[in-house]
Formats: sequence, structure tokens, C-alpha cells
Amino acid sequence: MKFARIEEAFFKALMAVATMVILATLVLILGAVLVKGLPAMNLAMVTQTPKGGFYLGKEGGILNAIVGSLYVTGGATLIAFVVALPIVLFLNAYARKGSRFVELTRFSFDVLWGVPSIVYGAFGFAVMLFLGLRASLLGGIIAVAFLMLPIMARAMDEVVRMVPKELLDASYSVGATRLETARKVLARQALPGILTAVLIAFGRGIGDAASVMFTAGFTDSLPHSLFGPAATLPLAIFFQLGTPVPEVQERAYASALVLTVIILITSVVARLIGRRVARHTVG
Repeated sequence: MKFARIEEAFFKALMAVATMVILATLVLILGAVLVKGLPAMNLAMVTQTPKGGFYLGKEGGILNAIVGSLYVTGGATLIAFVVALPIVLFLNAYARKGSRFVELTRFSFDVLWGVPSIVYGAFGFAVMLFLGLRASLLGGIIAVAFLMLPIMARAMDEVVRMVPKELLDASYSVGATRLETARKVLARQALPGILTAVLIAFGRGIGDAASVMFTAGFTDSLPHSLFGPAATLPLAIFFQLGTPVPEVQERAYASALVLTVIILITSVVARLIGRRVARHTVG
């Protein structure tokens, strides 16, 4: 009995320390971005594209990178969602539970989740060469979609698997087909979790630099075509931090602040939508 109490106290303390480490890390990152980025933040940073000599400390902003990141990640999110959701519904509504095919599919997603993003960038670049594409907005969308697909699919799969089996049995008992059950029971019941999965993948995609380094290119102009280059915030931060000019390095932190705010807004909106949708699900 005494050993059990000591064991419980040990793991309770371990969990508390781990939680504090995570919170402290988050506070330190946000603090560093705010302290170093706020002095360089101004209206021109988010409303203007880079002017001549921007990377030498002259006028301009990162509007090109903000718009490019939203285009690249938005397109990639759409593609990943369209591919991931049917796979997840098939695994949970059609495929035989515990079959080798199901386990192999989930194992494949786990492996792909752990693949470094630079590999996706190289793979996306190879696909672009095969298709005869140059570094472009479309190339960036393809590479980031590859990166986001296993993250989104695996996260969706976990929440769909949590739907009570009794709900599926009730659906089948009233004569619903597997497709109707997948669409109207599985997808609807897991919708808050599915939105969270999309959010996780979006946050991972918009903050990744390696996958777009070879595929999206970079330009000081706003993206005007799927086949033209597009700037992204991670690469803008990378290029600004690489200059020896202190003013430009401060702008890198301001760019990081913009990226953080975008992810924060996306998180809040997704949570609000998730709570609203969760009212119509079975607890």
C-alpha cells in the first residue's frame, strides 16, 4: 500500500514537472518573439511587399509571404482533407477491423508522419520535375499536401475510432448503408475532432520551411498564378535572419510574430467551431 502511494506521488510529480516544462517552453518562445519582434512591427510590415533593398534594411513588408503562406497551406489543407477523410472513413466503416490491410495502412501513416519535411521537399521536387513544373505555388501546395496528409489522416483516424460502436450498430439496425453510416454517423459524431486534426495539420504546414524551400520558390511579389513562384513566411524569416543587418534580423522576429498570430487565430476559430459542432454530437 505504501509503495503504491509512493509510486502515485512520483508519477504525479513527474507529470507536474513535464507540464511546467511545456508551459515554460511556450512562454519563453512567445516571450522571445514578442520582445524581439514588437519593436520592428508596424503597419507597413503586413500591408506592403518588399521594396528595393528590403533585405538591407530599407522599406517594405512581408505581405507577399503572408499571402503566399495562406495560399500554399490553404491549398495543401484542401487536398490533404479531400484525400484523408475518405481513407479514414473507409478504414473505420468498410475495412475489417484488425485486418492486416488496416494495420499496414495505419503503420504507413505513422512512418510517413515521422519522415523529415526536407524529404517531402525533395520528393515534391522530384514530382515537379516529372510533371515538368518549375518552383511555383502549385509545387509548394503539392509538397506541403504530402507533408500534411499523414498528420491529418492519423489524427482523424484516432478521433473516428473513438465513436461508440453502439452508434454504428444502431445505424445499421435501422437499415442505413455503410456509406450513410460513414457520412451521417461517423463523420458527424467525430466532426469536432476532425476539425482539430485539420488545425493540427494546418499549423504544421504553414510553419514548415524545408518542404517549400525547393518547391515554392520565393518572390517579392504577390502570387498571381499557380505556376509562378510564391513567398512563404518560414522562408522569409530564414532569409531575414541570414542577413548581417540588425534591423532586418528584428524584422525576422516580427515575421515570426505574424506567423504565430495566424496560428493562434486559426486555433481559436477552430476551437469555437468545434465547441459549436460538439453540441450536436452524442457525448
